[in-house]
This record gives sequence, C-alpha cells and structure tokens, in this order.
Amino acid sequence: MGGALDKLHVLDFSRILAGPFATMQLADLGATVIKVERPVIGDDTRRWGPPFDDHGQATYFQTVNRNKDTIILDLNDRRDRSEARRLATWVDIVVENFRPGLMTKFGLDYEQLKPENDGLIYCSITGFGRGLGAELPGYDLLIQALGGLMSITGTPQGEPQKVGVAVVDVLAGLFATTGILAALHHRSATGKGQRIDIDLLSCLLAGLANQATAYTSAGVVPSRMGNQHPSIAPYELFACADRELVLAVGNDRQFAALCEALGAPSLAATDQFATNPARVRHRQQLRAELERLLATRTAADWMKVLTEVRVPVGVVNDIAGAFALADNLGLDPIVAVPRHDGSTVSLCRNPINLSATPPVYRCAPPELPVPTVP
Repeated sequence: MGGALDKLHVLDFSRILAGPFATMQLADLGATVIKVERPVIGDDTRRWGPPFDDHGQATYFQTVNRNKDTIILDLNDRRDRSEARRLATWVDIVVENFRPGLMTKFGLDYEQLKPENDGLIYCSITGFGRGLGAELPGYDLLIQALGGLMSITGTPQGEPQKVGVAVVDVLAGLFATTGILAALHHRSATGKGQRIDIDLLSCLLAGLANQATAYTSAGVVPSRMGNQHPSIAPYELFACADRELVLAVGNDRQFAALCEALGAPSLAATDQFATNPARVRHRQQLRAELERLLATRTAADWMKVLTEVRVPVGVVNDIAGAFALADNLGLDPIVAVPRHDGSTVSLCRNPINLSATPPVYRCAPPELPVPTVP
C-alpha cells in the first residue's frame, strides 16, 4: 500500500532537528526523501551522543531521519552544486535551514530555482527570519530563553528552566509540515509552487497559546508558577502518603466528584471553591485542604478511586513508564524499523493514524557513506 504522499520527492538540505523532523513526517507518509549531507561529517547530530545504539549510531540522529536516503554533496564544490541544482529542479519539495543568504550564494535559493521548476515548494527554516534577525543563531535553548518560554517554566523561587526536550524545534517542524501540506494542496489546484518561511521564534510565540494571549489580549505578563496553572485549579502536583499525584480538574463537576471521593463533599459547596475562578483565587488554601486529605492514602490508591469517578488523575512517569503506559493501552508506541543489514532499530511510532494510507517504516536512518578514494 502506498503512503498518502507516495510519488512525491523531497530534497532535504536541513540538519539537526526542526527540518529533519518535518521531512521525516513527509517520509513516514510515503514521500521519497533525499537527505543531503556534508562529506565525512554529515549531519551534526550523527555525533551528538551518548547515548548510542548497539550499532554505534547516535540516537539523536535516529530520532528524525528514518525513511530517508542520503547523498553526500559538498556545496562548496562546483560539480556537487551542479548536482544539487539538478535534483532541486526535479523534486517537488526542497527543505533547508541554512543561515539566510547561504543558499543564494550556492545558487539554490527559491528565486533562482523557480524559473526551472515552477511547481517547486521551497521551505526555509530560520531562527529569527530572513530580515533583521538573519544573522542570529537559531538554537533551541536560545529561542526558549529569548522567546519567553523559560520565563514561565520552573518554580517562582528557582531559576528559569528550559523544557526537557527541544520543543521549539519540534514545533517548527510541525508548522513546516503543515505549511508544506497546504502548499501541496494549493499546487494541486493551480500547478504553482511557492515559498514557505518558518522561523523558530514565531513558532514558539504561536505555541505559547493561552500564555501568549494573556499578554496580547489582556496585557498580563505570565510568570513562573511551577506546576500550577494560571487559569485552572486544582491543576498541579499534590503529595500523597508515598509520592506525588497529578490532579487536572478542568470543571466544577470534576471538582465535586473529587471532593466526594475524598470524603469531603462540603468543600465543593463553599464560596471559596464552588467555581473555578474562586478556586484559582484561593488556590493556596485549596492546596492545603487537598493535601491534608490526600496524605491519608497512597497515590496508587487515589488513582484507582478517582479514575472510577472520572476525575483526571495520574502519577509522574519516567520515559520508560510513559512508553509502558502507552503499550498497556494498546497504542503500540514503538516500531521496529529495518536496517540494511537485516537487523532492526526500535523507534517511536508516528502518532498520525490514517485508515487508508497509514505511515510506513521502510528503512532505518541511513548510515553515512564512506568516502571513496579517487
């Protein structure tokens, strides 16, 4: 069975995470992706380790490069640039995340390719756009800091914290994929390609969601609140007899059910706690009341009791526990992707479930070809 994007060809000049994440989504959905890498070095993430797998491959690189072929091209070499241009005028999609201006220098920017490939969809991913921020380096940690995410992550008394994964790169990769799919739809109607510009800072600001709108619409500058939510309570970690429990109570019905299960139904009827806005205003008093009640039993006990009355509740899993949960729920979170030597590598499943054209897992991330001696 062919994938949803079968017969589409992608030339992938991108490195690290955001661009390769986007092109892997296209590859999982059936597109043929040709990854362009530098001689000897390849993609920087080939050396980002530990950890390494049992074949000595960096797991970081494997995260976003399955289902791709690789070609070694030195864009500083005239013959290799010519080959890159030949491919770029043949494929449907080009993705790149070089410093703005570099692809123009190589003769591989959208404006120079468009006359030879009018249907080309060309996606550029930068840190801060192609304008005044063109020279600024676009590393995820830097964007998390400058883009405000670290200012709302962590405890009020502690230092600003980054998220535990390169979430800005992942967001940018998803926005890039959405833009490419939208451009493909436009091309199917008009035959015309177009340029797509994605910058990490804008992706983060859009991804700040309610925290961003608190500022843009109400002039409120959010701050660090630890695990608390600025607009919902109770919505945080609470201590039980043995460990912490997460309560994510999103409405008054759930709160009433929580109080009933805890043996304190009158809490839901008090003026301080009867509505969500009231609970937010009195969150510290509410926290003290709930922890007093939760301390009488273990987190596992409370999970069973509260789940039965449909109160959103859980414990803090580590990554192994998270995969075990998904597996126990029948979500099949891990796929075995074949290597060229007949073995397999275990990777995270693409979460997109399509009934007619599901994601495919043709091959593991490519090994870097050994250069031949002339």
